[in-house]
Amino acid sequence: MFGALALHVLLQLDMKLTTCRFLNTALLGAFLLAPLALMPTALRADPQAAVRTYHDKQNNDDHTWNGNEDKAYRIYNRQNHHKTVQFSTLNDTDQQGYWNWRHEHSDALLKINIK
Repeated sequence: MFGALALHVLLQLDMKLTTCRFLNTALLGAFLLAPLALMPTALRADPQAAVRTYHDKQNNDDHTWNGNEDKAYRIYNRQNHHKTVQFSTLNDTDQQGYWNWRHEHSDALLKINIK
């Protein structure tokens, strides 16, 4: 009887150790995989969220600021000998001056690659 009781106690002890090891391994795995599971949400930033639209009052149309517009703005600044500053910081008159120039200078004329 003592042998059967000792065997039963040893089996329960072994089961507890196995369960404890399994839980420790599962928790360690969860902690190691958590950054990988969360990373795609951080990388899934909406590229359209950074796109800004400007209204051209004189021509009554809207312009989306994108890579092509940025290239055109840099060309405009070089041609007019302006210091390049962020377009959004320009006053309304200077912005309107750019839009007037831009209506006369298409991407094709400026040789800006259209993708």
